[in-house]
Amino acid sequence: MQVSKRTKLEAAGWKVGSADEFLGLTPEESAYIEMKLALSHTLRQRRLDNKLSQFELAKMVHSSQSRIAKMEAGDPSVSIDLIMKSLLALGASPKDVAKAISAGEPHAA
Repeated sequence: MQVSKRTKLEAAGWKVGSADEFLGLTPEESAYIEMKLALSHTLRQRRLDNKLSQFELAKMVHSSQSRIAKMEAGDPSVSIDLIMKSLLALGASPKDVAKAISAGEPHAA
C-alpha cells in the first residue's frame, strides 16, 4: 500500500494491518495456512500438467471430484494428508513437495 494512501486512511480513523492481525492468527497458524495453500496450488498445477480432469484425479486417489476441487481451492475442510496423497499419486517426490512449500506458491483462487 502506498504511504500516502495509508496516511489518509489512518487520518480518517481506519486501522491498517495484515490479514493475520485482523484474524488474530499466530505465526504458526499463518505459516500452516501458507503451506497448505502452496500445496493446493501445486496440486492444481501438477494435475493440469498431467492433463487430468478433477474427476480423473479423484478416481486415482479414491475420492470425489468435488473433494479435488476443494483441495485445489485450499478449503479448510480438506486435510493436508489428502493433498499430500494426491500429490504423490501425481508423481511428486518428497523433494518436489518441499520445494513447493518453500517456494511460497501464490494462493489458490
